[in-house]
Amino acid sequence: MNRRVFRYVPYVIVQDAGAAPEYAARCVSGDEEDCGAESGVCGHPAQVEEWQRRHTQETRHMRYRRVFADYAVLTPA
Repeated sequence: MNRRVFRYVPYVIVQDAGAAPEYAARCVSGDEEDCGAESGVCGHPAQVEEWQRRHTQETRHMRYRRVFADYAVLTPA
């Protein structure tokens, strides 16, 4: 007969300091279709904001979908 023992181990979820977060935006302005222009992946939100500012200046588009991504690790508490 095999016995199994399960133990509760509390974990903490933290941002992985070894991986940089990523920021991006896509223009979703348009009447029938989204514009679809994208900033590409940036390393800082200010870069995305600058791209949005320039795109709005060129096109007068005002609506964007912003994306933030990072890596998380679980470590025992």
